[in-house]
Amino acid sequence: MKYTLLFLLVLSINVNAQKVDILLIGASHNYSNYPDQDFSGIHAKIKKFKPSAFFGEFLSKEDERLVMDYWCKSSNVKRLEMLRANRNITADALPKTIDSLRKLALVNPKDYQLKTDLAHAYYLNQDVANGHYQFWQVFSNLQHVPNADLENYVNKLLSPHLDTTGRSMKRLKTSEYAYIAFPMMQNFNIQELLPMDCQDYDLNWSAASVAFHTKFENLIKDSTTAQIAELKAILNKREQGFEKSIRIEKKSNKVTEWLNTDEASVIMASGDFYFPELYEIKNFPKEEMLSQLHWWIMRNKGMCNNVVNRAIALGLNKVVVIAGANHRKFMQDIFEKMPNVTVRNINEIE
Repeated sequence: MKYTLLFLLVLSINVNAQKVDILLIGASHNYSNYPDQDFSGIHAKIKKFKPSAFFGEFLSKEDERLVMDYWCKSSNVKRLEMLRANRNITADALPKTIDSLRKLALVNPKDYQLKTDLAHAYYLNQDVANGHYQFWQVFSNLQHVPNADLENYVNKLLSPHLDTTGRSMKRLKTSEYAYIAFPMMQNFNIQELLPMDCQDYDLNWSAASVAFHTKFENLIKDSTTAQIAELKAILNKREQGFEKSIRIEKKSNKVTEWLNTDEASVIMASGDFYFPELYEIKNFPKEEMLSQLHWWIMRNKGMCNNVVNRAIALGLNKVVVIAGANHRKFMQDIFEKMPNVTVRNINEIE
């Protein structure tokens, strides 16, 4: 009887476990170098999916404070110091300030000075994702309705012309958020972008990458004639992939759809990880390469865990996840192995 009750309890937990349905989109971080893009198909598929939340490739404000160093930490710190100098809000006053500004913005959705104030407060709270969301709304409005007074206010408070590196306000303007996430969030009246990034392993990744490239360069210099021919054959395959990708990106007005194909994923992964057949060449720095690959997978696992854990905590069943295209295949493979998770590539939606 005891074991029967235990089995029924476990069964009940499994049956009632929250399911999370994920629409995964691999995207470019910068669309400015492509032909004018047609995002209507992507938008239509998101509308058909009907998400209740969007996740972006940003650290949570808690992780931003805890992770002492990663690839764009110095840029974020520089922005933070600049915006505090423009107008400071004490740490203990930030939560109430953000709450008050959010409520006012909901009542006054066309007040773009108010959105500028909210962007400023989010940035000071180290919530870059939502600082960007509010700034994008202001910037987008100014493109359609020029307003010198508002633009002057934005420049004085946010100094966007000085925020040019890392995940900056400059980068935001031609990013996947400006063209995909934020317009669709407005369509569904979603007020905040949820964070999913994981940078716990960035220093490990960087160290493994340096170790690999140092040894790989030595291998190329010291290889025998026969080995060089073998290396060149494999590296030529890699270059052909890059060339195909460049051709598509120069001509296509639907680059996002291409980035979400398995063929594009193989080409992009070869940029950092080459091809497995290369790993077996004599004196190839396989250990360093596998270390680099390991830390990349760990980051993607962290991102997937952040999505699912936060979705469950917030009671979200259908979410859109937007990440750099080189994350897409790794994340899809991880999501597919997670219990109670369904993941769909954007190209799977008709």
